[in-house]
Amino acid sequence: MKGIVFNLLEEVVIAHHGEDTWDTLLDAAGLDGTYTSLGSYPDGDIGKLVAVAAKALGISEIEVQRWFGREAMPLLAKRYPGFFTPHNSARNFIVSVNNIIHPEVRKVYPGADVPTFEFKPAEDGSLVMGYHSLRRLCALAQGFIEGAAVHFHETAEVDHLECMHHGKAQCTMRITFSQAA
Repeated sequence: MKGIVFNLLEEVVIAHHGEDTWDTLLDAAGLDGTYTSLGSYPDGDIGKLVAVAAKALGISEIEVQRWFGREAMPLLAKRYPGFFTPHNSARNFIVSVNNIIHPEVRKVYPGADVPTFEFKPAEDGSLVMGYHSLRRLCALAQGFIEGAAVHFHETAEVDHLECMHHGKAQCTMRITFSQAA
């Protein structure tokens, strides 16, 4: 996993819980926390950090991943405004990930192993999204979707229809966007 993900996690944890909490999580996970944005690190490191954060906060690992995704989105929008400004809605932004954002991520971060997404509009106006990644961080993807909705002054209701954690080949989510109240 690329170091930028760890850098974002560190920023989110420190912003919400303080630097001491970040250091405590690193100690509990047995990690040194030296992550450079362009570096590559074992996928298991993020799993360790999520596990110790879940235990420390008394919430599930899925909830930690969703929280992280939601809270990291404003940081991504600030760092990479060019990915966001061409879009007028979360839906338009989300469907651009495969064709615009991930190719750019691979240029900036050579060797990045990014998830793949499939998008299909549903008859009811929602968006059906397939998610596949060997990392199986579907809850993080959901958090990013929810965070993107907030960025565009919308809400996103995400229904997880199928999940790799339950033996499926990929996750399938139905996303319904609406204007925020």
